[in-house]
Amino acid sequence: MDGEKEGGVPRQSLRRRGAKREEETKRGGATGRIPVPCCRAMTQPRACQEQEDGLREVTLSTQRLRVLPPAVLGNPALESLDLDRNKLRSITGISKLCSLKKLILSKNEIVDFPNEIQSLVCLEKLELNQNQIRVIPEGVFSHLPRLKHLRLNNNRLSALPRDLAACRGSLQYLNISNNLFRTFPQPVLQLAHLQELHVQNNALRQLPKELFQGQSLKMFKANGNPLREPPSEVCAGGIRQIRNYFNQLQHGSGQEDKRVKTMFLGASLAGKSTICKSLKQGQTKLVPKEERTVGIEISEFRIEDFTFLFWDFAGQLEYYMTHHVFITPQALVILVINLHMYQTNDKTFKELVGFWINNLSMRVPNSVVLPVGTHVDCCREEEVEEKRRDIMAKITAMLAERKSNLAHFINNLEGSEEPEFYMDQWERLKEMENCTLTILKLVAVNCMDHRDIKKLEDTILEHVKNEELFPEVVRVLPPVYRQVEVAIVDIAQSEEMADHGMMDLQYLLSKLSQCEHLANLGRELLQDILRYLHRIGLVVWYEEIKHLESTVFLQPTFLITMFKLLVRYRLVQQLESISVDTLIGEHATIRDRSNWVWTFKSKAMLCYQAVRALVKHQLCSEGMRDIFEEIMGHGPHRGRGKLFSLLEHFELCLEVRHAKVLNPQASEFVPGKPWETTRGQGESWYLFPTYLNQTEEVSEVWGGDHPEDLHIRAYFSPEIPEGFFQRLLVKACSFYSTYWVAKVTCLLICNGKPLLIKENNQRAYSYLELRCRKPAGRTGFQFAWDFLMAIVFIVQKLAEEWPGLHVCVKTPCRTAGCPAELIWPDMDGTNAMTKEDVKTCGTCGHCFGAELLLPKVPRKLEQSPAQPSAHYYVTSYGTTTFGPSSIHVNHQVRRLPPPLAQCPTLMASPLPSLLK
Repeated sequence: MDGEKEGGVPRQSLRRRGAKREEETKRGGATGRIPVPCCRAMTQPRACQEQEDGLREVTLSTQRLRVLPPAVLGNPALESLDLDRNKLRSITGISKLCSLKKLILSKNEIVDFPNEIQSLVCLEKLELNQNQIRVIPEGVFSHLPRLKHLRLNNNRLSALPRDLAACRGSLQYLNISNNLFRTFPQPVLQLAHLQELHVQNNALRQLPKELFQGQSLKMFKANGNPLREPPSEVCAGGIRQIRNYFNQLQHGSGQEDKRVKTMFLGASLAGKSTICKSLKQGQTKLVPKEERTVGIEISEFRIEDFTFLFWDFAGQLEYYMTHHVFITPQALVILVINLHMYQTNDKTFKELVGFWINNLSMRVPNSVVLPVGTHVDCCREEEVEEKRRDIMAKITAMLAERKSNLAHFINNLEGSEEPEFYMDQWERLKEMENCTLTILKLVAVNCMDHRDIKKLEDTILEHVKNEELFPEVVRVLPPVYRQVEVAIVDIAQSEEMADHGMMDLQYLLSKLSQCEHLANLGRELLQDILRYLHRIGLVVWYEEIKHLESTVFLQPTFLITMFKLLVRYRLVQQLESISVDTLIGEHATIRDRSNWVWTFKSKAMLCYQAVRALVKHQLCSEGMRDIFEEIMGHGPHRGRGKLFSLLEHFELCLEVRHAKVLNPQASEFVPGKPWETTRGQGESWYLFPTYLNQTEEVSEVWGGDHPEDLHIRAYFSPEIPEGFFQRLLVKACSFYSTYWVAKVTCLLICNGKPLLIKENNQRAYSYLELRCRKPAGRTGFQFAWDFLMAIVFIVQKLAEEWPGLHVCVKTPCRTAGCPAELIWPDMDGTNAMTKEDVKTCGTCGHCFGAELLLPKVPRKLEQSPAQPSAHYYVTSYGTTTFGPSSIHVNHQVRRLPPPLAQCPTLMASPLPSLLK
């Protein structure tokens, strides 16, 4: 393995096979030819011609270069040179290119910063990201007075040279994210014209206020740092909020706030609520079975000078669909396990422990997890110890298996013939490899023994005081933040406050302004503080949801109440129990109720009238009938109340309308701008994918798989997260007005063309399968691949919400029974994935048109192929290696696919907003 290994996390250079071709590449450089591999005939003429004509721009990306070609160095008029994704360790001779303005050296193997760059006095753009640079020497940047754009991210830097300040009059963009900075680099403060700064994923504890005193900075990203001043929750609000934060600190000394969000997870009846309430009250508190948590319950209490915000999550699977909204990083996770129910076998472990560990690994992979065993009073002492050892051993094995799988994926990419095409995937896997759950020693307790509760309290306190485990537990806040928080808690607990805790933003401001010390509180500062309180979980304010931007939930538990009105355990029984009085009030009959139940059981759909009756029934049972219209909407917003705004925002339901004619009152659709749908004709129905079951109708409409179908798979490791497929259905169906859906399948129709999405979620074999019929001509291939790519992008965008989830797209070989699969390259950059016309499977030896395997439009008949076919080899267990030939790849542009642009029946927001 190439590359140094001492210090920090090693970024090993990607290995490859094919030493003979590597020697040919070296010889090409030595003899003065541009070293373009022979299988890349498509790109070689352009590069050579540019050199011969003395043109100003040369692109030699992904050419496996180890030295700079003399033909390039012999062109002093060259202004732009792209050497991205090569194997360069040095750039000897680059100083000859004295006219160079743009130099791209990203994704190479550079360890020592190239000193020759100081001779490029005309340089305006320099990219050295994703190398292995540890130190930048002094005396380079002082010779680059025109430098505007500098990328140094994904290296091993811990400091910047002082002479970077020499670029103060020119540098506008700087990216030093994913390095090893522990203190903020002072030379950056002298860059007076800096407009965009990225410092994510370092080890910064504090940001200097001087950085935000000027007005030039327009974009700043700092997530992934253990920040105390300002806290990460403040930085997430953007530059304006950070400036306001420092302005408030000038009015008084900062106050340390020690706060820990604590999430109680575990299967149903594990004892989560009992432990939570016992800790809060300082004494044992048994919660009866009939009072178990429904949804999520929230409470706050203090241990010494630490404030704990307890979130008690219900254990039933139906409620897990809403958990992803509230499971956040930087929290202590208490995983409660019923030791009396636990058996030392794989099935019980998966149900009571493994399910939660797996989902935490995907959703919040850096979390700290404290397993707590309950019901020890029902077990023998030796039985408790045996089960403790078994649980901890199986968790350790789970994490080891995850680490082994990631190493396997990484080795596959490193060992491929063309690793440069997978650099982004490789980087992502390396990041995941360094993010793992911290599992603390299991604590066994008897929930009815106050001594055990005190022991658990001491254990929790010991761990949260450990700065290595919780580096962000201490936050420095302006006094006004704490003052507003205390005032809001007082308002929420006052007798005049309704149980639902909802309050208009402007009214909240007026109430807070009545406090003597908050008389000068402005709306902007209040919004800043609300954003902070929202991110730590004390209040809920969804300013990004149009119909909720003016509503603050001072009691977050009521928000959970709204969710569980329609996403809850045993919803069918709730429908069946709707009272006759409620039915009459909604102009419905008992027969209507029976129809609602049948439709929900068979199609997982409820009409608007049924939803109103169900919500009214449940609100009346909880004594909150007075807020029914506000939740459901009234007047011009009928059907667009707070409930549906929440459910649709979090992709828990989809509105389905049966419009038989065009609506002449529909608003104009303008690409790139929000589209407000008009209430059309026909009654609204709402689909709840969580409750889908049957698949026969989708299979019948699809008509079965055909061997000639275009066919790709998106593989998930470790598995497809719970609820992922259901949210994908909501996202995908919102773009196409014709579709059929079932529990694990979805059929979309666009311009009369079908596309099937199918879920297969087995251990070690989890994937989404996408299929569409083989097109007849060039135009058909363009449409079909754009249709497929639209869904691939939705999958990738949704997967970003699970930082510990690995997704890899592959195309199976088209030969029946052949296990080979072609792994897709990184999808970024230009608009084509391959220039080749034919590919040959290295396993079965059959040849296929490239347009049948990768997004590509076939050539016109009169055009002859420009190069021979390539080989690829893939093992049957889903890993890829490339054979002796090479595959030239350009990258897919994230643009609005033509199928979406052409389809006249779009229902929701345009795709570009989804892919931002």
